[in-house]
Amino acid sequence: MANERLRDALMNVGHSTSTAADHVGVDAKTVERWLTQDRVPYPRHRGALALLVGRSESYLWPDALPAQRQSKAAASEIVETFPHRSDVPSQLWDSLLQRSSSRIDVLVHAGQFLHERPNFISTLKAKAEVGACVRIAFGTPESEATERRSSEENLGQGVLGARIRYGLVSYRPLLGTQGIEFRFHDTTLYNSIFRFDDEMIVNMHIYGVPGPHAPAMHVRKLAAGDVFETYERSFLDVWEQSEPAAW
Repeated sequence: MANERLRDALMNVGHSTSTAADHVGVDAKTVERWLTQDRVPYPRHRGALALLVGRSESYLWPDALPAQRQSKAAASEIVETFPHRSDVPSQLWDSLLQRSSSRIDVLVHAGQFLHERPNFISTLKAKAEVGACVRIAFGTPESEATERRSSEENLGQGVLGARIRYGLVSYRPLLGTQGIEFRFHDTTLYNSIFRFDDEMIVNMHIYGVPGPHAPAMHVRKLAAGDVFETYERSFLDVWEQSEPAAW
């Protein structure tokens, strides 16, 4: 049985069987067998391939890792949990933003607290100007999903949509900056996601509880784990079905 996950992951990062073989240190025919015969590589090769394609070992080879190791890897990815998003230290937000160099992804409804942070907007611009990819998805202000969330948080009709529109003003200096893209999404937002390279803050949403009062966790990507990757895929799924933000 072919390993389509591995094949697709290699294609997405532009690697052939030959280049992947060179990177891992094996013969190209060995990589071909991993692809076409679903052969499971040795642990050292699994780790190198997972790092190469940016996917977890448990995603590429679901049956290769014992359940106990998968569980331990998942636990190890969770750096810290916070009872409320407002409890996430300011120093952590600043550190994650400053250390990021290649990717910053944000999935929110309004996310007002971000642009209210000193230098957040100017730092995004500076990061993009040196090659970082910045993607921010806001809730569509007039959508049913946004209005429902506004009601569930007891904010009142149209309040959350107005907050989104208000917040967009702060991002205007970034319009036209290469590497920065804004979109609107109409999805039910189960989690707000704030990704900084291989680390992220995930803010869980609870019915009737405002985002700042809901729990959050700091997650760091590990090759053998799949917690980070689960939220990464969730962001991508929303991003792919969202539309360019209408300013």
